[in-house]
Amino acid sequence: MARATERLQRYLEDELEACRDEDVEQRLDELEGFEAAVGADRLETELDVLSAVANETRYRLVRLLVAAEEELCVCELNAVVDVTESGLSHALSQLVDAALVDGRKDGRWKKYRATNRAVALVTVLEGTVDE
Repeated sequence: MARATERLQRYLEDELEACRDEDVEQRLDELEGFEAAVGADRLETELDVLSAVANETRYRLVRLLVAAEEELCVCELNAVVDVTESGLSHALSQLVDAALVDGRKDGRWKKYRATNRAVALVTVLEGTVDE
């Protein structure tokens, strides 16, 4: 941490043309405030979401469910995504845990739909890609 503080002091000296220990302490307090504003729980939740879509199968499932704008049965998902039933079940379970999809039993069928979180995530990603 001392090395990082030294670098911060050099940076502040360049920016302010003079730097006192109080300037470094003030900036460290400001930076820690930024980090605290996010919160450890929120950061962990966001990392869970990003981890969930960091796999091709899971991301394809999210995209498919968002595009469908309706519930899809596991059998429909399995027909489109080329993975084993076990792999599909595991992927959907991770997406449910990340609150990207909701699942429900409908008789003997299991149906899934995209959550608002999934729709928002895909919308943001679509807005960042140049066509």
